[in-house]
Amino acid sequence: MPVGDTTRQQIQRSIEIADCDPRVLFGQHSVFLSLIEARFSVHLTARGDEVTVVGEPNKVHAVERLFADLIRHVDKTGELSERYLHYAMTLVSEGMDGPSSQLETSPDLAGVGRQRIVAKTLGQKAYLEAIENYDITFCIGPAGTGKTYLAVAMAVAEWKAKLVNRVFLARPAVEAGESLGFLPGDIRAKVDPYLRPVYDALHEMMTVDKIQRLMENGTIEIVPLAFMRGRTLNHSFIILDEAQNTTPAQMKMFLTRLGERSKAVITGDITQIDLDKRTESGLVSAHRILSGIKGIGFVNLTDRDVVRHRLVSNIIRAYEHHEQGRSDNDRQGGDTDTPQSPSRDTTADATNTSDE
Repeated sequence: MPVGDTTRQQIQRSIEIADCDPRVLFGQHSVFLSLIEARFSVHLTARGDEVTVVGEPNKVHAVERLFADLIRHVDKTGELSERYLHYAMTLVSEGMDGPSSQLETSPDLAGVGRQRIVAKTLGQKAYLEAIENYDITFCIGPAGTGKTYLAVAMAVAEWKAKLVNRVFLARPAVEAGESLGFLPGDIRAKVDPYLRPVYDALHEMMTVDKIQRLMENGTIEIVPLAFMRGRTLNHSFIILDEAQNTTPAQMKMFLTRLGERSKAVITGDITQIDLDKRTESGLVSAHRILSGIKGIGFVNLTDRDVVRHRLVSNIIRAYEHHEQGRSDNDRQGGDTDTPQSPSRDTTADATNTSDE
C-alpha cells in the first residue's frame, strides 16, 4: 500500500501480537513503537491484536523479524527495556536475528535475594561461556560492558558450587600517576578507593554481612595486585581487574600465581591506559604473546555490549571516532609518539580463542 513517497515501492504487513501484553511490548505511551518507526523509517499502526507495518520491503521484513524477537523476549521475561530494544534493533538492522533465542542458553547466575544475573548481549554470553570453558580468560572491552560484574558473578557461582575454595579479586593500585605512598591513611585506607568497584560488584552477589564473614576467614580476598607476589593460589578463582594498567612484568607475575584447579579472569579496557606512554600495557603485551596458547580464551566486547545508559554506547563510539581521526592526522604528520596498543576490533562481539 503506497504511502508518502510513491516513487519507492512500499508494502504492508500485519503482525499478530495476541499472546503478548501490548502495554509491555509498546512501552509507556507507545514510545517503543516511535523508536522502531524512527530507526527503520516505517509507519506502525496498532489495532487490537495486530500491528500493521508499512514501508519499503527490506525495512518491513526487518521489523517483522524484530517483533518476532521482542514478542519472544516479553514472553520469556515479562518485560521489555529500552536498552534491550535498541540492542535488538541494532542486530536486526545489520541483517541478523534478534538476540532473544540466542541468549536463552546463557548461564543463569544468582545475585542477592531473588535477583537473576544473565547475559544481556551476545558478547556477554560469549564471555560467560569462555570463563566456563577456559582456565584463563582475557576480556577486553569498554566501560559499561559488565567485564568486572560478570567475572565476580561467575566467581561467586563457582564458590557456591564448591568448584573453588577461595576467591581473589585484584587490581593494580597505581593509576594515573598516583602512588599509594603519597595517599593518606593506613594501607586499607590507601587501597580501598582503587578496589571500590570490585566491592560494588561483590555486593550485588552477596549480603554485606556474608561478605564481611568470608573476608575475615580468608575465603574472599580483595587486594592490590602487588600483594599477589610470591603466592601460589590453588583451588581458587582469581580476577585481575583494570589490567590495562599493569606492566608486562606485573602481568607475568599475576599469571604465574595460578595453581592447581584454579581459574583466572583478566579484564581491562585498552582505550583507558593510565600508564606512562613509554610503558607498554601488560594487557596489550599479553594479548600479543599468549594468543597462540591453547587453553587461554580471549573475548572482545564492544560498544554493542554496553549495558549502562544507552548514551554510553554513543559516547564510546564518538570517542573512538575522535581518536581514530587524531591517529590518522598523527600518521600523516609523521608523529611517532603514540602509545603501544592494538586497535580494538569493533566488528566482533566475542570470542576469539586459540583452540578454534
